[in-house]
Amino acid sequence: MDTRQDQSDNNTASTTPQVSTDKLSILVVSGRSGSGKTSVLNILEDLGYYSIDNLPLSLLPNAAHKLIGESGINRIALGVDIRTPRADLSNFAATHELLRKTYGAQAVQVLYVTAQESTLIARFNSTRRVHPLMSQDVDSDNARHIAFNLPAALKKEVELLEPISAHADITIDTSSLNIHQLKDSLREHVGVDNQIVINLLSFGFKYGSPIDADFVFDVRILPNPHWNPKLRASTGLDIEVDAFFSDYPEVTEMLNDIDKFLTRWLPEFLHNNRHTVTVAIGCTGGKHRSVFITDHLQRRLTDTMPQGVKVLAKHREKSRW
Repeated sequence: MDTRQDQSDNNTASTTPQVSTDKLSILVVSGRSGSGKTSVLNILEDLGYYSIDNLPLSLLPNAAHKLIGESGINRIALGVDIRTPRADLSNFAATHELLRKTYGAQAVQVLYVTAQESTLIARFNSTRRVHPLMSQDVDSDNARHIAFNLPAALKKEVELLEPISAHADITIDTSSLNIHQLKDSLREHVGVDNQIVINLLSFGFKYGSPIDADFVFDVRILPNPHWNPKLRASTGLDIEVDAFFSDYPEVTEMLNDIDKFLTRWLPEFLHNNRHTVTVAIGCTGGKHRSVFITDHLQRRLTDTMPQGVKVLAKHREKSRW
């Protein structure tokens, strides 16, 4: 029995800062509260960055070493905001220089997110969130507590974040940007193309339809190898089942039709700010017909999809075979 094995990538840990041919990129992401820093980090994560939010500035060098030097991660986004200790903020220049000396000036960028004050006030009012400086703040020079209203908190925040904003390589004003425009702007600034993962999923209808599928194709009308005693123990990945289906032109026609549909429409998701699309192929038990179609679709689509589309295959009922 000739069974094709699932392929998987194995990541190997390294003890040196740069471990692959991928371009090293360290983004220190900061900005004014309400300007969209968290959204930026989420988008960067979708674009392949390992993102950490609300990291104390003093921990940036250690975090970079852990992720790059020990884990082999070459794209990291480290979020820092007004909640970091004030001593760290005042020492940002030294932290920034240390990162540049360790990993190279070209690898380290500071991304600062801001928005007009009127926009920030409107956002805080609509979400009813409290600015981090509005409850109480400590004036370290006078060792006393100061309560800020929203406009005063926004003004004070600009002052406190000045050591970071002064080193910004990229500044994005989100005042008039929606989430899709923000993503496009980030892609342009960091030089990362949009990516989408196509998940091809075989399944058996007798065990329930997948509720998270974007497309579902029912292939139960195809001839069923299950009724051949010699093939009952085989799966759609086996060569003898492949030979069985070769005698039925309708199997090839079904495969061609699904392939044509997906080849036409899946690339459109690249321009629709989608990151994953799940295509489910179902037969009765999820062992022969759906597995065969899914396996052949993956090989075809891998060859025909444009750059930026990754095609994966998974067989939901594999544990039942």
